[in-house]
Amino acid sequence: MAEKKTTKAEVEATEATTVEAPVVSEAQANPEKFLKEFDWHNYEEGIEQVADKKLEEFEKLVSENFVDTLDDEVVEGEVIHITDRDAIIDINAKSEGVISLNEFRYNPDLKVGDKVEVLIDVREDATGQLVLSHRKARVIKAWDRVNNAHDTGEIVNGFVKCRTKGGMIVDVFGIEAFLPGSQIDVKPIRDYDQYVNKTMEFKVVKINHEFKNIVVSHKALIEADIEEQKKEIIGQLEKGQVLEGIVKNITSYGVFIDLGGVDGLVHITDLSWSRINHPNEIVELDQKLNVVILDFDENKSRIQLGLKQLSKHPWEALGEEVKVGDKVKGKVVVIADYGAFVEVEEGVEGLVHVSEMSWSTHLRSAQDFVSVGDEIEAQILTLDREDRKMSLGIKQLTPDPWTDITSKYPVGSKHTGIVRNFTNFGVFVELEEGIDGLIYISDLSWTKKIKHPSEFCNVGDNLDVVVLELDVEGRKLSLGHKQTTDNPWDKYEKEFALGTTHTIALTEMVDKGATIDFNDDITAFVPQRHLEKEDGSKLKKGEEAEFKIIEFNKEFKRVVASHTAVFREEEAKIVKQAVKKAEAQAAEAKPTLGDANDALQALKDKMDGKK
Repeated sequence: MAEKKTTKAEVEATEATTVEAPVVSEAQANPEKFLKEFDWHNYEEGIEQVADKKLEEFEKLVSENFVDTLDDEVVEGEVIHITDRDAIIDINAKSEGVISLNEFRYNPDLKVGDKVEVLIDVREDATGQLVLSHRKARVIKAWDRVNNAHDTGEIVNGFVKCRTKGGMIVDVFGIEAFLPGSQIDVKPIRDYDQYVNKTMEFKVVKINHEFKNIVVSHKALIEADIEEQKKEIIGQLEKGQVLEGIVKNITSYGVFIDLGGVDGLVHITDLSWSRINHPNEIVELDQKLNVVILDFDENKSRIQLGLKQLSKHPWEALGEEVKVGDKVKGKVVVIADYGAFVEVEEGVEGLVHVSEMSWSTHLRSAQDFVSVGDEIEAQILTLDREDRKMSLGIKQLTPDPWTDITSKYPVGSKHTGIVRNFTNFGVFVELEEGIDGLIYISDLSWTKKIKHPSEFCNVGDNLDVVVLELDVEGRKLSLGHKQTTDNPWDKYEKEFALGTTHTIALTEMVDKGATIDFNDDITAFVPQRHLEKEDGSKLKKGEEAEFKIIEFNKEFKRVVASHTAVFREEEAKIVKQAVKKAEAQAAEAKPTLGDANDALQALKDKMDGKK
């Protein structure tokens, strides 16, 4: 049966009928039920209330599939596409983010599907694009890892980038850290460049959060291992034990040896049996060598080592054929005030005392004869193998000048010598090397009163002398200088004889009288009472008058004059008595002087070998 079509007129008639029909609402039909079921939350909030269970399901889906796109938050994303310049990162947000490939230069193998950490830098830029940063995320995560490594003591890897003042710059998790030079190794570092561009293990030792500074140490890792080794080594140390070590440091007084975490000192005197000026003559830095333990303290923190003790002592190897009297050659190694040490063989030294360097009795410094480094020849004087001592002599290689002293310097002979030294009582004059003589101060001048020899001559002056006495056994020579000339007092004895008168002016007024200078040699004394003139007045300085000699003593070089004796009888008698007394003394002295001359002649004959 054909379907009946509804016409437009019928539709309009139906709509008109519907509008016009009265409408009855549910509230009107059942008011109580309507009020009971009315949604007051929807009426007040304007939205329908969702069931709690549905809300929980919705929040779970969001947390699993979307991220919070707040600024400065590090999240993990996935690389979903890589262009020539950028990497497209999906972080489960409403849009993907873009990161420049420059931020992945450290990772040239980046590919689609890799998981990377990113920082949500800006949620949307002007084009609505999510802005991310991988570099900033790495820095934030790196600081977290650095802080964690510092707190836990974790060992981290770092790349040494370059040198800087006082140390090195190290890349740790993308952050630049400072490695002090003292924290690179337990031993001193001499070549820092050897560590550049190397990856090493480090320990984070200090973080300054205010200035964002990090300090790392490689030494701290080594010390932990060394401490264990050190305890093991110290526990096994024994005197006489031989260990292998490495030269760690060289000083002027010795060498520090690294025994594997424990340092020991080889003093410069224990490096070689021979004398050395500096340890670097024997060893060099980083050299491996065997050393023997000589001693250590109770805590074994100070260990004394020896190197020379590993070889036989040179004195033990000294040949038995070496004996006293032999001539040896050696090198001067040390000079002291009292002599010089000569190395005749390696590690075997002998002392040449300054007194054995020259036959001269006038001792000088050893430096006047030899210098360090000189090659000399000497004779062995004493040899003590037990005490390892040897004394040498140089002068023994030349003849003793005293062997023919009597023929070269007989008593009464005249010579010229050099003034070598002064004493309070005389002058030492050297006639030749090894022959010194003494001039007593009284034998320097016939006329001058000398208080000290320096008033008469200087060291180094040439001086004419006469041999007065000779003691061969005692090796003593007595000389005189004034004896080289005639005694002027022999002439003055006649010129200024007792009773002679002289007209001259007073030179100087002194205590108890005055003085008169007759010449350069004769100075007479005038007592106070002998200054009285005939009129009763006194003579004054510079006043000329006639004087009579009332005393002349050649031995004591004493001359006394008087003006009063010229005109007074009483004073004249005194003068006559003085003359008689002087003549008597001279008469008594003559036999004595003769005896002295006879004794000198006998001594001379004895030395000449006459009977």
